[in-house]
Amino acid sequence: MALAHSLARLDPLKTTVIIVRHGESTSNAQRIIQGHHDTAVLTELGEQQARKVGEMLAGLKLDAVYTSPLKRAARTCELIVETMGSRGSSGATIPPIQTTDWIKEINLPLWESKSFADAEANYPNEFKAWRQDANNFKMAVPGPDGKTSDFYPVRDIWERATQFLQTVLQDHAGQTVLLVGHSAINRALIGSSIGVGPESLNRMGQENCAINVLNFLGGWAAGAQLESLNLTSHLGKALPKRRSRFKGPRLLLVRHGETDWNRDGRFQGQIDIPLNENGHRQAAQAGDFLQNIRIDAAVTSSMLRPKETAAGILRHHPNVTLETTEHLWEISHGEWEGKLESEIEAGYPGLLGKWQSQPETVQMPAGENLADVWRRAKKGWGSIVGAYSEVEMGDGRSPTVMVVAHDAINKAILCQVMGLGPKSFWQFKQGNGAVSVIDYHGGPDSVPVLSAANITTHLSGSIFDKTAAGAL
Repeated sequence: MALAHSLARLDPLKTTVIIVRHGESTSNAQRIIQGHHDTAVLTELGEQQARKVGEMLAGLKLDAVYTSPLKRAARTCELIVETMGSRGSSGATIPPIQTTDWIKEINLPLWESKSFADAEANYPNEFKAWRQDANNFKMAVPGPDGKTSDFYPVRDIWERATQFLQTVLQDHAGQTVLLVGHSAINRALIGSSIGVGPESLNRMGQENCAINVLNFLGGWAAGAQLESLNLTSHLGKALPKRRSRFKGPRLLLVRHGETDWNRDGRFQGQIDIPLNENGHRQAAQAGDFLQNIRIDAAVTSSMLRPKETAAGILRHHPNVTLETTEHLWEISHGEWEGKLESEIEAGYPGLLGKWQSQPETVQMPAGENLADVWRRAKKGWGSIVGAYSEVEMGDGRSPTVMVVAHDAINKAILCQVMGLGPKSFWQFKQGNGAVSVIDYHGGPDSVPVLSAANITTHLSGSIFDKTAAGAL
């Protein structure tokens, strides 16, 4: 079942942290490295982006608002709050903005105010490490005594992010908090929350004024559920843009639409349940959302509910042939399939709670365990990435491939993309009809980038996933 349902029973106090990157700055537009450098201001586009975030968040009750003190973030935060105030309901109040150094951008003392091209030319080894080995990326920085010492910028922001979020959870338990920061610190906030370290800096996307949502349903040690990553549809961009240096495929990972069993909270597994009316509607909405995205190929689990979802999306892409595979089937729940939670708890006392808290330890009665799912996901996903890594479209583009599957298999794929194992199964939310985006800069062995996760704005117009989600 979904984390939001399972952990709520263990700890009903949910803390929601909304993280926003600042709008486009003058240095962003000029491809200048910023870090702690504080001369850049928002461009006209950056100010427009900030107001669009405010429009998207209008009507949302916030209990606390924090911003980095750097001009580009502070101004973004001011515009968000100002727009929320003007668009919100009568009598709604927004808490005062609190400025904190904890969420300043990454500190890059030797590069700040230099162009990316100059930094790469003058510090080739360090620049390569920044892109490819973030945990070990270091700078030799002179101290007050004139002696140099090694400084690890990415480790530093991970420590800052961790300490700040622990304070937020203590001070704002059960509340909704808005943080306005920067590209690297936002990735550190998200990464530290889901249990990945500094080595994962470049595995996550973060666009100007993108919105991210984390849910903490326990203390810091329990980690967060990543409800969504790098939402950009409020900016007029359905999906984040691809980086020009990426030469591999872009994969759009979609979860099937709602079924009656999702709605009722009944475990499906490998019983072949079709979409219900709302599920077909979600498939159509996902199709409209992706209508202007060039999809070059499509692969789906051969089960009925993802096939029907894929067909709803591909009505806008009639020339794309839909391939099917059994490697992307949902987890087999064995004897749990067709049952409600109450029935499972009655028949298998304590095992459901273990599934909800320690999923990696559970063997489904007469079914699969997560190790089985991990192997299938790795094989199925790897074969798709491998098949399209050497393909180039006629116009020189790398292909965009849509993959439609299920909750558990999608979670396994997302965990593997981020270098996480089955223990982290519940860290990712997957709503019915949600879209995630994974980019590869090279072949199947290159490090993937989670450019966006669990986009559901096309279904409700909200930054929050309001789908049934339900049982697996």
